[in-house]
Amino acid sequence: MSTPPQPTLQEVLPKAGLVYSEKGNLSEVLCKPKIMPIKSSTLKTIEQREKDLLTRPSD
Repeated sequence: MSTPPQPTLQEVLPKAGLVYSEKGNLSEVLCKPKIMPIKSSTLKTIEQREKDLLTRPSD
């Protein structure tokens, strides 16, 4: 199956008024790397509970 040809768009410049152009403003924006914790707080609490269970005197 062949696709139908795409219609081309023509630029229209107004005779009066303001013309806005954003062609020059497009560029890559880099941000600082995020520092992620090695262990999540949930994992720390689970490990702490397991440690407490092992050290608790058994009845």
